[in-house]
Amino acid sequence: MGLKGWAGCLVFTLLAGSVWATDQAPIKAQAEEKAQVLEEKAADKVSAAPAPKAEAITPTEVQAVDPVGAAPLDDPITCLARSIYWEAKGKDTPEMEAVASVVMNRLGHQGFPDNICAVVKQGSETKSCQFSWWCDGRPDQVEEDAEYTLAKDIARKALNRQLKDRTHGALYFHDRNVHPSWAKEYRKTARTGNFIFYKPANGDAR
Repeated sequence: MGLKGWAGCLVFTLLAGSVWATDQAPIKAQAEEKAQVLEEKAADKVSAAPAPKAEAITPTEVQAVDPVGAAPLDDPITCLARSIYWEAKGKDTPEMEAVASVVMNRLGHQGFPDNICAVVKQGSETKSCQFSWWCDGRPDQVEEDAEYTLAKDIARKALNRQLKDRTHGALYFHDRNVHPSWAKEYRKTARTGNFIFYKPANGDAR
């Protein structure tokens, strides 16, 4: 293929990408609008029942958000999915779901913020992040597309209130290979292959 042929292919690829992005824009907007409403209801602890079909985020909608894993962390889906990805990528799906449950359990709970991005970023101002990946100084862009696609679908189910809480209300967790001093102050609620989950004995966050 000559130079003109390569140039033509490049132009076609760029145009196709632009058209795809344009087509996805309204789907992305719909997903983010639904996510904001679902986030507010979760923070207010309005109901534990699954979201009605009209309010629920669909698989197609969630994948239109942050498609390459490099968007700013400023919407509920991206913040939740990126946290699931970085805390539990490479782990079994139930463990990724458990991380999602911890974020959702914190949302609106006494001692925690009332929006997902603030929950994920909590402590960053004092370099004592609740979720270590947010303060580790490394790039936050996604590295494995398949893992992130799964993380976004788990985030969708969590926002839709379609996940079983395998942590039994946990607000904290750590890898089973570490032994943080704070763990002695809390009650264990669940164990998985890689994580141990906790909540305060009296229900209050610290």
